[in-house]
Amino acid sequence: MPPKVKFQKEEIANAALSIARQKGFDAVTAREVAKELHVSVGPIFTWFENMEQLKAAVYDLAKARYLEYLKQGLSNEIPFHGVWRQYLRFAREEPELYRLLFLTKPDGVSGGAIEALRVSQDLARPSIMRIYNMSAHEADCFFRDIWLVAFSCATLIVTDDCPFTDEQMLAVGTEISLSICKAYKEIPGLPEGNYDRDAIFSALVKA
Repeated sequence: MPPKVKFQKEEIANAALSIARQKGFDAVTAREVAKELHVSVGPIFTWFENMEQLKAAVYDLAKARYLEYLKQGLSNEIPFHGVWRQYLRFAREEPELYRLLFLTKPDGVSGGAIEALRVSQDLARPSIMRIYNMSAHEADCFFRDIWLVAFSCATLIVTDDCPFTDEQMLAVGTEISLSICKAYKEIPGLPEGNYDRDAIFSALVKA
């Protein structure tokens, strides 16, 4: 009778995720996962054909963890504030997963910062359209610009080079949010890039 497999696939993947969170994605090896589970490497390859499959599972778990943060932010009374706070919180609490999802793009998996932007856009679009009275295209452009600022702030956090508090960064986000919202309402064609840039800047400078 073959020996009973002690660990299930999910347990092995979660053990590998724990290693990635603590030591970084490159530290996810068969030996490290076996050490985390206190077993030989045998059970790992009972469920996964190779380490590439296991690492792909870890990547999916990391994305799911990020989406949990994002969804929690969207449940905030002011979704923009909630998402901004949760994005920074994810960078601060899960720096190695942030590096994995946003600052690297491992071979053999789909993902990267731009995919994360698009997934986040899809989640945030309905609330932005409702709260700011924007079209779907305007909401996507608005979120893209806000996300790029948030990405910069979060990257400063993860690289341990951020001199700002979360409240200061939230204030920056609020300024950008107000500026973009006001511009979209007052400059027809701005989200589509269909406007007279020189004339608008000239009028602003003279004001």
